[in-house]
Amino acid sequence: MIAIIDYGVGNLFSLVSSFKMIGVPAAATSDPKVIKSADKLILPGVGAFSDAIDKLRSSGLDKLIKEQADAGKDIMGICLGMQLLFKKSFEYGEHEGLGLLSGNVVPMKGVVPENLKIPHIGWNALKFKKPSSLFRYIKENDCVYFVHSYYATDCSDSVIATAEYGVELTAAVENGNIKGCQFHPEKSGEVGLNILRAFCKGG
Repeated sequence: MIAIIDYGVGNLFSLVSSFKMIGVPAAATSDPKVIKSADKLILPGVGAFSDAIDKLRSSGLDKLIKEQADAGKDIMGICLGMQLLFKKSFEYGEHEGLGLLSGNVVPMKGVVPENLKIPHIGWNALKFKKPSSLFRYIKENDCVYFVHSYYATDCSDSVIATAEYGVELTAAVENGNIKGCQFHPEKSGEVGLNILRAFCKGG
């Protein structure tokens, strides 16, 4: 069973529906017992980094996520959920993240060309940087759907895919059992479903 961590900021219905489509049991939950008993965890997220990390900390879910990570359980962050895995975010100030991945989350403004709109919204091709089991059912240049104004940097040790938006931006990361997608697999059609299938299979 896949536990989709419900801490008040995430597109939970679409994720639960996506797992249903691929025939994998999944539940949105904040129950520590369910999270501990799950085979794998999804950390979703939309909105502001500071609000999200505050909600995780106030509920104690931050410690539970770290405990499960240390125990070797596969965890995948999606969009803001991926950004929360890093050490710090510089979104409207400076905020400590979960620290499960080295690197920082910084604004796209001033990095991408001025003629490109922020937030970055739309479909972009994945450029593979390292082999990953997440890509077992897709191919390079397959397109996925992004919605973001911030991106992960200083994380070359964990970057497994990038996408071009005037410049090369981190699209997916992996370090052992910790994985993340800046894009939304649940909004990326069959390509996204195949990434979720691969996550469920593991390896």
